[in-house]
Amino acid sequence: MGKYFGTDGIRGVAGETLTTEMAHLVGNSLGKVFSAERIVVGKDTRESSDALATAVTLGALEAGMDVVYAGTVSTPMVAHFSRKEEIPGVMITASHNPYRDNGIKVFDKGYKLPAKAESAIEAFIDKGETAFSGTFGRLRTSESVNEAYQELFESFGLEKANLSIAFDTANGATCEIAKKVLAPVVDEHVQIGDKPDGRNINEGCGSTDLSAIVKAAAEHKSDLGVAFDGDGDRLLVVDHRENVYDGDLLIYIIARYLKENDLLNKNTVVLTKMSNPGVIKALKENGIKVVQTDVGDKHVQAELLKNDYTIGGENSGHIILNHLLQTGDGLLAAAYLLKIMHEKRQTLASLVEGVEIYPQKMQNVAGVAKDVVNDKEVKAAVKEAAKKLGADSLLLVRPSGTEPVVRITVSHKDASLVDKTIERLESIIREKGALEDGG
Repeated sequence: MGKYFGTDGIRGVAGETLTTEMAHLVGNSLGKVFSAERIVVGKDTRESSDALATAVTLGALEAGMDVVYAGTVSTPMVAHFSRKEEIPGVMITASHNPYRDNGIKVFDKGYKLPAKAESAIEAFIDKGETAFSGTFGRLRTSESVNEAYQELFESFGLEKANLSIAFDTANGATCEIAKKVLAPVVDEHVQIGDKPDGRNINEGCGSTDLSAIVKAAAEHKSDLGVAFDGDGDRLLVVDHRENVYDGDLLIYIIARYLKENDLLNKNTVVLTKMSNPGVIKALKENGIKVVQTDVGDKHVQAELLKNDYTIGGENSGHIILNHLLQTGDGLLAAAYLLKIMHEKRQTLASLVEGVEIYPQKMQNVAGVAKDVVNDKEVKAAVKEAAKKLGADSLLLVRPSGTEPVVRITVSHKDASLVDKTIERLESIIREKGALEDGG
């Protein structure tokens, strides 16, 4: 990670660590970093997003770039338009974080930035000087971002399905587009989390809190219940029996369908080191190879692009269908699930029949120095724990790229061993990583 860029763009508390001054410099930097004549800017529904998007836009205009201002759209919509038009794209969002946080995601021709480009933007921010090109760019609002995105769904033959769907748009960026895409292709639909007020994004709704979609899917006996996050780049799914399907299971469903239809390039999927060992085992039993990357959808994307694989993602619900779009897209994945259920005439439960999900737990350890993961005794404890867990298990200890915590993730067939491992590792991390004065 860089000085400002984390695993998913720049992120901070709006007005404090992420200011309009910084956003202005980011927008202004793009002309020099990319030699671009035009960019696209979008935002989510946070109360700070208007100000930050305006600041990015102003900086870009001062650098002489024209700006296509898309307004409230999802992150995948900005990424898709950026790729289609071969221009940089900027999305103002903090994804699944609370409304007080915000962020700046930057794309180049639809792809997340390489480290070199991030470093160049960071250097521009540190310099703190606006570069005026001598000619102002032009600003235009346009429906072209919406139109280009909706054409994407026509490209894979999404037919009307004899199914019902409930979807929770997290009071966020997908409130409008999800209804436009999903409502026409099902018999029945119900939408919740569709009344953003600037502060209720991800609050008691969306993929960070499934209680609302579980209730809605059960009440309406929906075949598919979908919860998006605040910027629409990921999803989690439930059915009317309150079963939850995370990203691992959804990738399993889609990968099997792709393989059956000769669409799974090299018979391989890309998962991260956080993926459930039970799902990995099930994929391999179905003749599907698994490549695992570090946590973060940008690592998944890099592996997909490097080897031209078709699908990859994270158990958190980031799913990249690389043959359709080169970034995670919750709405696209939801539509693809509808397609599969409709064509195969199967329920979600039947599509994952036979998959054994191992007990898995993640513990966030706050109030410790994030570099404690490099402590010799912590490393030794992790190595010892991995040996005790053995094969077909998961152990990952890492600093979060988006929050001030160290995450411990453990998965194993034996739930008691999972708990004991986490307790032991949390204890030594707190001991070795304690901050002075509790700070």
